[in-house]
Parts: sequence; C-alpha cells; structure tokens
Amino acid sequence: MKENKHIILKTENLSIGYQHKKTPKIVASNINLDIEKGKLVTVLGKNGIGKSTLLRTLSKVQQPISGNVYINQKKIEKLTEQQLSKQLSLVLTERLPESQLTVYELIALGRQPYTNWIDTLSKKDIEKIETAIAQTEIKHLKNKRFYELSDGQLQRVLIARALAQDTEIIILDEPTAHLDMHQTIKIFSLLKQLVLQTKKTIIISTHEINLAIQLADEIILLTEKTFFTGKPSELIANNAFDILFPKNLVNFNKTLQQFVINKN
Repeated sequence: MKENKHIILKTENLSIGYQHKKTPKIVASNINLDIEKGKLVTVLGKNGIGKSTLLRTLSKVQQPISGNVYINQKKIEKLTEQQLSKQLSLVLTERLPESQLTVYELIALGRQPYTNWIDTLSKKDIEKIETAIAQTEIKHLKNKRFYELSDGQLQRVLIARALAQDTEIIILDEPTAHLDMHQTIKIFSLLKQLVLQTKKTIIISTHEINLAIQLADEIILLTEKTFFTGKPSELIANNAFDILFPKNLVNFNKTLQQFVINKN
C-alpha cells in the first residue's frame, strides 16, 4: 500500500535545464517523482534529452530552473554539503584527475564526510572501506594504482568509493558508457545485487534499454514532450517505449520485452 512505502527522493513540479546567456534554457519540466528506498531506478532517453541534467539536479550539482527536490522529506537546497554527502553519493562520467592514488586510497576518499580534519581513518572507516571492496569483489585490485585499471575495473572502484561513503542514495551517470557488452552486463548485475544486499537506492542513467527493462525496479523515461515513470511492465503496457526510435528501424516487441531491429 502507498502509505507504507518509504519515499526517499521526491521531486515537486521540477523544471531542469541550464543558463544560456543569462536566460534559463528548460530541458524538461513538471517532473514529479516519488522514488522508493531500496530500488534500482534507471533513467532512459535519447542523447541530449536531459538525463545527466536530471541526475545533476537531483544531486544538487546543478540548480533547478524551478520546483523542489526532497531527500527524506527535506528540501535538498536546505541541506549543507556535509549533510548531503552523508545521504547521497555521486559517480559522474568525468575522468579522474592524474594522481598516484592506489585503489584503496581512492575508495577511502569516500569516507571524507566522516573523517576528522587530519583525515585519520577510524576503525569504522576501515570497516566500511573493506566492506565496499568485498561487495564489489575487487580485493585483488586494492594495491594497484587506479590509472592501471581497465574501464570496467575502474567503474567497480568508483562504485566501491560510493559504497564506502555509506549513503542511502547512490547516483551514477552513464556507468557503462565506455564498457563492452560483457562488462556492461556485469556492472548492471552488480548494481542489482547491491540494491538487494544493502537496501540502498541506486539511480543510474543509461542507454542500455533492454538491460534496464530486465533489471530495473523503476524506469524514468524522458522524451521530447513528457516523461514516463513506473515499473518496466507498466511502461510496456502504456506503449511508452514506442516513441524512442523511428518505427521503420526498430520496434518494441512486447512478448520479448525488448527492442528488435525491423528487417522489413
């Protein structure tokens, strides 16, 4: 029943976009979301539709054009950076700056919201780091320099850093953008497993529509005119995916629950 659901992240009449020559450029508007605790949520849509803008707005990296974002019923704009960093962690697509950090040291940075001013790791900090390493199955990598890693390995390390931060919400922008299909499936499976294990809420943007339909608990689908949100089965029933691609190229097959190339 609705009243028993723990809504961890909520938006209210949210309009997102950016400033262009001091004029707000709206990318999407009237976004009203209720995201439950302990769900894997995927944000889908064409390139340039506003997926990254939405995630950056939900995580306070970017200001909304209008409307509100709430975490656990508190307006995100009222939270200090310190308070927010204990509730929400973020994995963006930007390349990491050059450094000599080891994998362990990079993951340990996730504990910054909790460490003292000289950055001494407590017993609890070390436990959280070790748990994150175990959960992402990267113990064999922890002494390597992060620049020695493959893209798939680095993505796991960044997820581990977010886990070490120990927030209720983890947001990832295109976590499989540079990965091959094998690594992409492994990362999706890992995120699904983490949601089940930890009861954290994980929100990701992706182009992997077929995988999202199979593994996500909820989908947010952005289109030019509106947005859809709901369980994959609900979006399929509402024919929401039919508008993603030109019908002469690709069709959505409801029986297979995936997109198939139109061979006619």
